[in-house]
Amino acid sequence: MRGLRAIITKEIMSFFTSPTGYIVGMIFLIGTGVFFTIDLGNPFPEASLTRFFVGLNFGQTTFGGVTLILILIAPILTMRLISEEQKLGTIELLLTSPVRDWEIIIGKFIASFIFLLFMIGLTLYYPILLFLLADPDPGPIYSGYLGLILYGALTLSIGLLASTLNSNQIVSAVVAMGVLLILYFADYASTVVTGFWSTFIQEIGIKSHFDDFHKGIIDSHDIVYFVTITLLFIFLSIRILESRRWR
Repeated sequence: MRGLRAIITKEIMSFFTSPTGYIVGMIFLIGTGVFFTIDLGNPFPEASLTRFFVGLNFGQTTFGGVTLILILIAPILTMRLISEEQKLGTIELLLTSPVRDWEIIIGKFIASFIFLLFMIGLTLYYPILLFLLADPDPGPIYSGYLGLILYGALTLSIGLLASTLNSNQIVSAVVAMGVLLILYFADYASTVVTGFWSTFIQEIGIKSHFDDFHKGIIDSHDIVYFVTITLLFIFLSIRILESRRWR
C-alpha cells in the first residue's frame, strides 16, 4: 500500500501546484457561480416577492449546469494522468517498480477524485448562503450534491481510461469529452426510437440517472448505475495498463 499512498500524494501535489489545476478550478467556480446566479432569478412561481428565496429550487440550473462543466473539465483533469507518463517514458519505470498496476490506476483516480471533491466543497458556500438568508428545501440540495459526487467520479473514470489508451494528452481529452457527450445526450437520442432500443439507450445515458438527484430523489437504481459504470471504466484502465506490461 506504500506505492498507492505515494502515487496519491504525488498526483495530489501535482494538481495543487500545476497551472492546470488552478485553471480547471477557476473554470469550475466561475461556471457554478454563473449557474447559481441564474438559479436565484428563477424561484418557484409560488414564492412571494417578499420571500424571494422561499421554495427556491437550488438544483434546477446549478446542478444541471455543473454536469456540463464536468464534461469539459474532467477530461482536462485526467488527460495527463497516464498519457504524460507514456509520453515521457516514465510509464516503463512505473511498470518495472514494485507498484502494482491496480495501485497506479486507483492511486491516480483517487487523487483526481480528491481534487474534484475539493472543488465541489468550495461551492458549499452557495447553499450555506441560502440557508442563512432564507428557508430553502434541503432535500434537493443534499441529494444533488450526492449525485454530483457520483457523476463526477464517473466522468473521471472515463477520462482516466482515455488517458490510458493514448500518449497524446489532447487526444485523450477529446476522446473522453466525446464519450461523455454521447452518454449525456443519449436521453435525447432515445426519443427518436421506440421499444427495447429506446429503453436501452435511456438506461445507458447519464443525464436521466442524474436528474432525479437534483429533484431530491435518491434512487438505488441510479446509485448502482453510477458506481457500476465508474468501476467498469477503472477496471478497463487497469486491464489496459496490465497489457502494456506484457508487450
